[in-house]
Amino acid sequence: MKKLTKSLLAILLCVVIFESCSTVPIIGRKQLSLLPESSMIQMGLTDYQAFMKGNKVSADQKATQMVQTSGSRIAAAVNKFLKDNGKASQIANYQWEFNLVADATANAWCMPGGKVVVYEGILPYTISEAGLAVVMGHEIAHALAHHGNERMSDGLVQELGGMALSKAIESKPEATRKIFQQAYGIGSQLAFILPYSRLHENEADRLGLILMAMAKYDPNEAVAFWERMSKSDTGNKITAWLSTHPCDEDRIASLKKNLPEALKYYRLALAGK
Repeated sequence: MKKLTKSLLAILLCVVIFESCSTVPIIGRKQLSLLPESSMIQMGLTDYQAFMKGNKVSADQKATQMVQTSGSRIAAAVNKFLKDNGKASQIANYQWEFNLVADATANAWCMPGGKVVVYEGILPYTISEAGLAVVMGHEIAHALAHHGNERMSDGLVQELGGMALSKAIESKPEATRKIFQQAYGIGSQLAFILPYSRLHENEADRLGLILMAMAKYDPNEAVAFWERMSKSDTGNKITAWLSTHPCDEDRIASLKKNLPEALKYYRLALAGK
């Protein structure tokens, strides 16, 4: 009877997982998403607000304007693409915000709900607005593809047996919060994205190219940006973004392989289509 009960629970869990699959936009991969996006957005907002309260906004008005311009252009392109394809509901609750903070770390991240933070330390590598678009596209791609939701869903299955989020928060709030912070890499004193899986990084690279292309930024700039990052001499101080986004020959080769696809979107965007 006990074996039967375990088997039944396993079957029910498989059914829940199957019915909780979503699809990564454009790429089309099926992924596990057990959590309501509204809950992810609310938790992300809480950590985002705490981070902004504890960190200084950049005084560099020119750089701040570039961050906001590149971010807004990509966000507008994302909104238009999803609307045109009947998928606007995927980001219906997104309220985009783009901030540049006075921190020398080479870093950037995007929380669910469209809250994007760029650190001043990454500006020497972006150089231009198009370079910033590479960073924006990559991080927004992680949020658009719901990689954090997927990683947290995996955590709920592995650590809490697939428990519903509402039940997990009620019965195991500390464990649930820990899973969220692990999924997004949010710490009490320093917020940065932890290393995503190779699959997620490849998806963010590919999708990021397409997003910047949709916003009329030349995706060729991505190769130049990552080459600058890979050649940066940081000595013993490995910056957060560089350490969590490995810049190697394979990655750059993959970007070059994905360029023809992104350039199609770029040409369509330039043609106003």
